[in-house]
Amino acid sequence: MSLLVEEDISQLQIDPLSYRRYNCFSHYRRTGTTRMSQKIIDNWLSLAEYDLATAQDMLKAKRYLYVAFMCQQAIEKILKACYVKHHTSTPPHTHNLLRLVAELPCKADMDAKTLEFFEMLNSYYIESRYTEDVEELSKVLTEAKAVLVLKSTQELFGWIKARL
Repeated sequence: MSLLVEEDISQLQIDPLSYRRYNCFSHYRRTGTTRMSQKIIDNWLSLAEYDLATAQDMLKAKRYLYVAFMCQQAIEKILKACYVKHHTSTPPHTHNLLRLVAELPCKADMDAKTLEFFEMLNSYYIESRYTEDVEELSKVLTEAKAVLVLKSTQELFGWIKARL
């Protein structure tokens, strides 16, 4: 069995991110296609918006841990869209929102409260993978807390999106 080469992506008729998640820019960096950069930004944004809508659905379903998890995912993906826009390269392979923000020009416009919010969202990604942490977080995440996390995420999401 032979592996597909980068030029074969077009024959598959799928989005480059679907085919090559971790190295989606290798072909486009060589060709210098800025239009493709916008397509990748739009893809990250679409995924982020989907995750934010999923967070809203999880709130309706009273699955509060997943509200917080999907909020973290939505912010992570919109930050990766910003990263692609500003660096024209593949974003770092991290789920750490503070690390992503550190490499973006918009960090200079963020206050300490916003950075603390990123840190809080980080905990919902990292800790949610382990059974004992899921049980602990589920106890702490009340409906009121989930509503607050979602509302804050929506505001932050809009602020970041305005900078894309």
